[in-house]
Amino acid sequence: MSAPEPKSWVMDIAPYIPGKSVTDSGAKAAKLSSNENPLGTSPAAQEAFASAAGELERYPDASGAIVREAIAAKYGLDPQRIIYGNGSDEVLHLAAGAFAGPGDEIIFVRYGFAVYEIAARRVGATPVIAPDADYATDVDAILAAVTDRTRVVFVANPNNPTGTYASADEIARLHAGLPAHVLLVLDHAYSEYLENGEEDGGLALAETASNVLVTRTFSKIHGLAAERIGWGYASMDIVAAMHRIRMPFNMTIAGQRAAVAALADDAFVEQSRAHNAKWRSWFAEEVAALGNAGLRAVPSKANFILVLFEGRVSAEEAYKALQDRGYITRWLPGQGLGNGLRISIGTEEEMRGLAAALREVVAG
Repeated sequence: MSAPEPKSWVMDIAPYIPGKSVTDSGAKAAKLSSNENPLGTSPAAQEAFASAAGELERYPDASGAIVREAIAAKYGLDPQRIIYGNGSDEVLHLAAGAFAGPGDEIIFVRYGFAVYEIAARRVGATPVIAPDADYATDVDAILAAVTDRTRVVFVANPNNPTGTYASADEIARLHAGLPAHVLLVLDHAYSEYLENGEEDGGLALAETASNVLVTRTFSKIHGLAAERIGWGYASMDIVAAMHRIRMPFNMTIAGQRAAVAALADDAFVEQSRAHNAKWRSWFAEEVAALGNAGLRAVPSKANFILVLFEGRVSAEEAYKALQDRGYITRWLPGQGLGNGLRISIGTEEEMRGLAAALREVVAG
């Protein structure tokens, strides 16, 4: 007897593999594999989250009104043009689902976020990988990959997992070179880690352009990864199409309240940004000091650093050896980065300990 057969394009998907939470042996370790906020979550957000404990029997507001209004007030946006999701991952999937399908193409950069390929294949679209420029986004390569079948272009800025950044001029040049029918999705999951004046102009583009969607998340600098709150901003036409396939109750009551409180806690965000900048710079210098051993840190604007192993010790060997010493990093051979480890910026204690462990590993 025959059985139901999944679509061929679904079976072509390589499932997303999250960063490890425990070592292979099950031992407790410093988790530096998922780009989480080492300072935790805003106390105000925690209090707001707890306030929903007495409402577990209630469905959340499906319109996400309090979250949309808070985001709009914070960034000077139109709340009606904000789409929200179960993390920005859902918003990325909504973009692919609403604007691409079988016979269409979706472009993203080599060493881009793994969800882009999953989102493309999930809807039967063909993923097209544009070559990188030393692990960074190459605008010319993206534009050269565009065909009459291109429907969506995904660009993370800063990029995950490399941490590289494309300037506002480069993003403007990319947008100007795309046909009007191609949706440019700018994934700003790590944008809050940029210094003042560094932002790429994506929200301004989304305000005026009919083919730009900017996505953001509360999982990173706001420390709300457990609650899965993401959002996007685009024209009314784009948002209306995405709403048609959005899950109706995709943000919990507690999550919505926590997100609103987190958005208002500027002090916590600034503390998190400053901590990240300090220890990212410090760790980059530690890696540079190991250059003679073949280690190289890709310049990062995010809350992690991609460390390349180009000498005697391989990334896989370092990954296992660091686990043995109590540090979980992210090795990504499935994304073509078998020669690198993506390492999240942790607490001061974690970063000092990791650097010492790394020196031991490469010294043999």
